[in-house]
Amino acid sequence: MRHHMGEHKARKGLIRIELDEENGIVKDVKITGDFFIHPENTIEELENRLRHHRIEELESLIDDFFALRMDVEMPYINVEDFKIALKKALSD
Repeated sequence: MRHHMGEHKARKGLIRIELDEENGIVKDVKITGDFFIHPENTIEELENRLRHHRIEELESLIDDFFALRMDVEMPYINVEDFKIALKKALSD
């Protein structure tokens, strides 16, 4: 199993993505940082959405997740910030 970690400093906050993958499949993912997002369970829902998928699918899964969630408030950060953190994690 490989562990990946990437960070991105967004306009107002740090986003860190850590994931464990085995044979190209995400086994576990943790998204942390010092950003604000509401509702509070949004990150947990996103983490659950990313688990058990192929590494190549993650960016589009992030796009799809936020496209469907009109109730999410993320002042000073956006979907691209999460995708940049993901790309940095996968480039290690």
